[in-house]
Amino acid sequence: MNLPRIGVTLQSFGPHVGPEAVVTVAQAVERLGFDAVSVSDRLLIPVGPHWTNDAGLPETPSWDALELLTWAAAHTRRIRVLTSILNSIFHSPAMLAQRLATLDQLSRGRLDVGLGQGGGTRLPPYYIPEEFVAAGVSTERRGAGFVEHVAAMRACWGSDPVEFEGRHYRIPAAKVGPKPWGERIPLYFGAITRPTIERAARIGDGFTVVAVDWETTAEQIRWYRGAGGSGKVVVSVFPVMPGAEVTAAGFVEGAVRGLERAAAIGADEVHVVTTLLGVDPERQVELLEGLAAKLR
Repeated sequence: MNLPRIGVTLQSFGPHVGPEAVVTVAQAVERLGFDAVSVSDRLLIPVGPHWTNDAGLPETPSWDALELLTWAAAHTRRIRVLTSILNSIFHSPAMLAQRLATLDQLSRGRLDVGLGQGGGTRLPPYYIPEEFVAAGVSTERRGAGFVEHVAAMRACWGSDPVEFEGRHYRIPAAKVGPKPWGERIPLYFGAITRPTIERAARIGDGFTVVAVDWETTAEQIRWYRGAGGSGKVVVSVFPVMPGAEVTAAGFVEGAVRGLERAAAIGADEVHVVTTLLGVDPERQVELLEGLAAKLR
């Protein structure tokens, strides 16, 4: 079986997040021959009696995904950098387009963007209404508003003068920059339900999903391909379930099993989730070294 391309998550929350951690893990990922690093996006974690963390989210706030990926790109030369996933409608499309294109230029075209609309359930990518309140965006902006947001960003990456007129977003005729390093920045849509996955097939460059349940993930990929989706499928896998004991053998076995299962259901790229292991960056590197040795 041909294994897919392999990426690794970077720590964006918890006691081990920081500039040294990003550099340590990202450079190890490049040195060991893996293909990419990814960072998740989370605006806040609510507090108070109304909040129940039934999805098992990290209890500490996250650092900004784009800033972390910029730092990772600055300290590497080959690996791609991926947002997995970025809640795009929390941002102005023109401003987000500028930030993404800047990172794409700084990394010399190594940026892939996983996009979401803030989620729709308590399952990945996790729906937290308080995030919409803090971002100043109505939850009704999802759906058609998300589609329009994507169109407005792509307009910014097109030739000048840029002009966009929509129901939710307007960009007056102007020169907007920078433009992406290459022809376009790949946009992989994070989706769960069949309608949103079929939308990803229609207007996205690919599809990204977390493998919480393998039967469900396989069905989601079939929906994507069945709707005409021909782009890259990116699957995030857990080598060790959160809260479980982490051993070198268990990590390698779980990661290889996840890679094989993801390949069997049609994944083109698999990101190994190391950020929920609760171990420091040096230990993460040791685990990745064991995985690299096994795959060789």
